[in-house]
Amino acid sequence: MLTISFRQLQYAQIIAEEAHFGRAATRCHVTQPALSQQIKLLEDRCGAPIFDRQGKSIRVTPFGRDFLAHASRVLSAAQDLESFVDMAAGHPARPLRFGLIPTVAPYLLPGILPALTAGVPETRFSVSEGKTDRLLDGLSEGELDLALLGTPPPSSSFETATLFSDPFVLAAPSDSDLLDPIDLASLPDSRFLLLEEGHCLRDQMLDACALSTQTRGRRFAATSLTTILELVAAGYGVTLLPAISLRREMDDQRIRFLQLAPPGASRVLRLVWRTGSPYQALFRSIAEIVWETGTRLLASELPS
Repeated sequence: MLTISFRQLQYAQIIAEEAHFGRAATRCHVTQPALSQQIKLLEDRCGAPIFDRQGKSIRVTPFGRDFLAHASRVLSAAQDLESFVDMAAGHPARPLRFGLIPTVAPYLLPGILPALTAGVPETRFSVSEGKTDRLLDGLSEGELDLALLGTPPPSSSFETATLFSDPFVLAAPSDSDLLDPIDLASLPDSRFLLLEEGHCLRDQMLDACALSTQTRGRRFAATSLTTILELVAAGYGVTLLPAISLRREMDDQRIRFLQLAPPGASRVLRLVWRTGSPYQALFRSIAEIVWETGTRLLASELPS
């Protein structure tokens, strides 16, 4: 009886992601005939098709969906085993895959990467940005080792290390007549500009400002803080900004930054990883480095 190989499982997973044999072959660094042959052997072993090849696109069959769900768990477990062996040797043999949300990455990375290089010199990092849901999916599927998030993870499948609280400030046009510190409750919903759906900072702003459901459907939904600040500068409204971003953004003379009147509002940043990861001790060392760097950055950003 033919044995299912890890390579075949990886090939099947990539084909499902690409929905195209040619693109999948490119990602797998093999020829398309070689890829097709391995999938045929896999389907022969299963006794059922994993992919529906009719038409121009490749679709996963009902059996294939169940098969790939099992395959994903097997591949994730295999990665954990490799990670355990790497750690037994003293340090990871490959770069740690580190994901950060877009409202953190451009502000913290310039500080934490040099600190990590100095603090854990034996560890290399592969860094990427993504929205919260994408990063959590990456952790669950074994595509990421570690993520820096602005919200707590939703299940017990993850472990966390709390880093620090990142207060919000209000960004308003420079010619606004708002008083510093500003009471959020005094501002009408219509003045707030939001990030698009999927950003945790959007949800935090909705909660902090007690914005109405009508605000959620406004026509301005920016894809990044840079875009939303351009809208603020142009006089379209105001927005909340995390304090860690001030060093980079406060030089814009078109924008005023106002402190929030008590009780204020903030988000808590966390490092998150899969429960049972063999890198837990390393992750906690990384968390300590990020905490130290981030709190030092905040101390220099916020007025005394």
